[in-house]
Amino acid sequence: MLSLIEQIKSGALWDFPGGVHPPENKLQSLKTPVAKASIANELVLPVKQHIGQAGNLIVAEGERVLKGQPLTKYDTSFMLPIHAPTSGIIKAIEPRTTAHPSGLSELCIVLEPDHLDEWIERQPVADYQAKTPEALIEIIRQAGISGMGGAGFPTAKKIQAGLGRTEILIVNAAECEPYITADDVLMQDYADAIIQGIEVVEHILKPKLTIIGIEDNKPQAVKALELAAQDKDIVIRVIPTKYPSGGEKQLIKVLTNKEVPNNGIPADIGLMVQNVGSLYAIQRAVFHGEPLIERIVTLTGNTFKQPKNVWALIGTPVQALLDEFDYSADKKMQRLIMGGPMMGFTLPHTSVPITKTANCILAPTRREIAVDSYEMACIRCGQCAEACPASLLPQQLQWHAKAQEFDKCEELNLKDCIECGACAFVCPSEIPLVKYYRQAKAEIRLRKEEADASERARQRFENKKARMERDKAERENRFKKAADDRRKEMKDSGGDDAIAAAIARVKAQKTQEQPQEASVKPAVAAAIARAKAKQAEAMQQGQTEPDNSEMAKLREERKRQARERKAEKHSVSAESTDKKDAVAAAIARAKAKKEQQQQSDATDTPAADKKAAVAAAIARAKARKAETEVPNDGNNAETEATSEDPKKAAVAAAIARAKARKAKADVPNDSDTAEAETASEDPKKAAVAAAIARAKARKAKAEVPNDSNTAETEATSEDPKKAAVAAAIARAKARKAKAEVQTDSDTAGAETAREDPKKAAVAAAIARAKARKAEQESKADSDTAEAETASEDPKKAAVAAAIARAKARKAEQEAKADSDTAEAQAQAQAQAENDTTDAESAEIDPKKAAVAAAIARAKARKAQQEQQKQSEEKE
Repeated sequence: MLSLIEQIKSGALWDFPGGVHPPENKLQSLKTPVAKASIANELVLPVKQHIGQAGNLIVAEGERVLKGQPLTKYDTSFMLPIHAPTSGIIKAIEPRTTAHPSGLSELCIVLEPDHLDEWIERQPVADYQAKTPEALIEIIRQAGISGMGGAGFPTAKKIQAGLGRTEILIVNAAECEPYITADDVLMQDYADAIIQGIEVVEHILKPKLTIIGIEDNKPQAVKALELAAQDKDIVIRVIPTKYPSGGEKQLIKVLTNKEVPNNGIPADIGLMVQNVGSLYAIQRAVFHGEPLIERIVTLTGNTFKQPKNVWALIGTPVQALLDEFDYSADKKMQRLIMGGPMMGFTLPHTSVPITKTANCILAPTRREIAVDSYEMACIRCGQCAEACPASLLPQQLQWHAKAQEFDKCEELNLKDCIECGACAFVCPSEIPLVKYYRQAKAEIRLRKEEADASERARQRFENKKARMERDKAERENRFKKAADDRRKEMKDSGGDDAIAAAIARVKAQKTQEQPQEASVKPAVAAAIARAKAKQAEAMQQGQTEPDNSEMAKLREERKRQARERKAEKHSVSAESTDKKDAVAAAIARAKAKKEQQQQSDATDTPAADKKAAVAAAIARAKARKAETEVPNDGNNAETEATSEDPKKAAVAAAIARAKARKAKADVPNDSDTAEAETASEDPKKAAVAAAIARAKARKAKAEVPNDSNTAETEATSEDPKKAAVAAAIARAKARKAKAEVQTDSDTAGAETAREDPKKAAVAAAIARAKARKAEQESKADSDTAEAETASEDPKKAAVAAAIARAKARKAEQEAKADSDTAEAQAQAQAQAENDTTDAESAEIDPKKAAVAAAIARAKARKAQQEQQKQSEEKE
């Protein structure tokens, strides 16, 4: 580094790439001395006038402030306060348009001056060398000083970043922008103050070398600085005039041949660059205790009668300066530029205030600076790349910025662009390249801020989650510790744990609720105990298997007892079933006998034949049901009797059927009359009784014991032809009689159903039975033909008879299924009227019941045959 310092002291200079030489136009504003602008009627002070964050307001509307009084305060190093340029009243705190290329509004403090220009109490530093660098940096920060020649970076933050590592201090006095002469006149008039400011910064940073870089187009400023810097260890280096030599990185390159690293600052390579305006403001803050409240502004352009430099208060509206200093607007094109023609931007209106970084108001005519012409297509000449002082690729940057491909713009180091405008100045297509770069930078900055905000939100969420988990763990530990303390305290005091006591109580309750198996099965427990004792004894004696005879006997005893209990249950159920069946059979027989007696006592009526058929059907139903409910013992007895003398059994069955038929045929009409009278007195009971009788007859006929069939078969074996013919005739007559009986019963059932819903159900069952029996009648002719065929062949006749009987049983079983529901309802009433005497006799002699049932069936068949003959004679 010493060799570099020696080279600098020897007068060595270097050059930076690119650069242009635009018309300077500086002499117009140097012809007159610096003027003092008057206080405007309204001062607009933007809260944020620097790079970083805006300060926090410490004043309110309506409050009176003094000159130099702070209006905001700072909390971080990137904040700067602003001060009242003069005394007055805070008129408003509201958004106003500020000096920015975007033309957007920002929060501003509107001050109404009272024109007293009353200062606050100032505290200048008598001996700055007695102050520590930190104290001096704090004074600079409180004065609100920022970079006054560029972007407005906080001066205190910049100096603080260079503490302990700055070897060369560079003073930027180049002022390369055309038209601007604010720094030039400042150096001419206030060179001593600038040198004092340099000495303050040297005291803070303690650099090894201080260099003032100034262009050769400022000879008067150079003389003034040389005169003020006599006997000072300060090197004044005059550099060639070349735009933009006033850029920080370009000036470093020219004076030291060093390059600031990418994403770095000059302090990273031991350098510090300060503008002459900032150094003058430092001198005023340290030696006079004055904050930054005014600065020199160049008013230039051919629209001014006499361009000049003026001292203007911060916050002075541009319109106030124009009105005061002979501004005459161009009639065809009124345009105001904040800054120079290369890096300046057009103001949206004249109410924009002067800020800390505003060094020039350029008001050219349309001939002086042409209006932005029509943008043409790029011809890829490459002149922009040659003129770029940062060695970038302006053409590609413009393409990606226009296509909003900001990632690629960052890859091409767009942030290294100093927005000097050299590329746009040399572009033959008149493309406003800097405008695209500014838009892209703003978008990238906005996206970065959003990403940073999102990252901060994520970190806050994670921190909150970690805090909640930590609080939860602490709470659980606290509860656990409290519980442990309580247990320990109870244990020390001799008491039991409450939780353990509650668990013990619950266990005791469960134990009381559960049955004691030991008390229920003492024998098993005793046997288990004996077995365990024997097993232990065998183990002591060395035997591999103990004597389990006791356990085996115990298991056999339990099995025997289980078998006995099962047998007892079966016997009890069988006895109860047999008794119920015998009682039901006796009740059915008693009812059948009672109805027959009533039929025999009744008088004749005109409808004797139909009533007799009805009564016969009822009797048959009851007889069939009785036979189905007869216990198996009765059937077995009949079977044994039949097996001893089958011929006698067959004869007895035939006699019984004949008597039944004759009884039905001879039934007087008086019985019908009696039944009709009884039904009229109690229609419900009559309908129920009729349904029960029909159901019982079907069931009994379906389950007729095989003894009668066997008897018939044996009787037929003597004369098979006659037997087959007789069987066919009997079946045909029975079907016809049933059909006629059902006609009358249907009529009575329909009338009864109107009065009672139960009767309606019975009538519906009867109707379904009739439909099935009608189908059976259609088979009567075929049965007759079978009978005639059987007369020729005895074997075929026997087979046909068996088939006919099977069909009859099946048809009756189907009819029975429909009436089961009605039977179930009516059975309860019918059983209440059972004859107890018949039940007792049925229990005494089940064989007689079976014989009586067979006789009843024979009589029913005979009655049907006679009835059929009468109907044939009428036809």
